[in-house]
Amino acid sequence: MWNWYSYIDINATELVVAIRAINVFFSLSLVLFGIVNILFIYGDQSNRYSIIVMLATTSILWLTRVAFQLIYPQGSMSPLLQYGMLSAFIVMSLCYIVSLYIVVTQ
Repeated sequence: MWNWYSYIDINATELVVAIRAINVFFSLSLVLFGIVNILFIYGDQSNRYSIIVMLATTSILWLTRVAFQLIYPQGSMSPLLQYGMLSAFIVMSLCYIVSLYIVVTQ
């Protein structure tokens, strides 16, 4: 629909596969970090240090995502999509940062 790969040479199939792999692994890492955070917070085997480390790591990951959206915006074909994505990334970052703040100040 967005014709994202139209700028890549049709014979560069490895490049398309590499881009897809990076997108999948990055998206999967965000989901897995979120699941691990939930398991650490609600599990009875974790300690405060491990929770802080995971929340800090995930906060940095999401802040990096926000920075990339500001520097190299995705969805720039539609301002609604571009700023909607930025808003969603900021909300996710704030969720983790606020959680980290609460755990650290407890």
